[in-house]
Amino acid sequence: MKRTRISTIISIVVVAAVAGFAFDAALAATLHPVFVPAMTLGLVLLAIAAIVISLAVPVFRVARGRTREPIDAYYATRVVLIAKASSLAGAIFGGLVGGMLVYVLTRGVSVGAGSLVPTVTSVVGGIVLLVAGLIAEYMCTVPPPKTTNPTTGTPSASRAGLRAARQGIPPPSGAYCETGVQSRTRYDHWSTT
Repeated sequence: MKRTRISTIISIVVVAAVAGFAFDAALAATLHPVFVPAMTLGLVLLAIAAIVISLAVPVFRVARGRTREPIDAYYATRVVLIAKASSLAGAIFGGLVGGMLVYVLTRGVSVGAGSLVPTVTSVVGGIVLLVAGLIAEYMCTVPPPKTTNPTTGTPSASRAGLRAARQGIPPPSGAYCETGVQSRTRYDHWSTT
């Protein structure tokens, strides 16, 4: 799975902001009151952001080698999917309500606190959810392998060599397994001497 691209996030925010602006403009053009989100929307988005980060912490600890406790692969996959969904949902909510906020602020009338505070809270909640989703997604990534083995000081195998080893291709002559354990289909961290 690839990481969420910034261009995708920016395009979603722009489209959602235009849609929010157009929605409020259409309501005002038909003499209806503009939409004001409930205060609880922003608070719920902030709570979801905190939950997403807390779900990613155990995966982060395992991915960075800070704990030896195993983690279920399905749990890690679900956390990554939740993180991606949260960043996209945050972009949608933040952009949509942000467009509504821009519409309200660009009108020539003063805006009451009863309308402004919930809208600003919802925009902040959407942005925080977006950022929390991106951070949680980063927390679930495994860092690239190091170029040298810290215990022996010898160069580690390249990614291509590890990929070939996982596919069952035998190592070149003179290669050894750093763990000392060889299986029929995989040589863990082998390198040439």
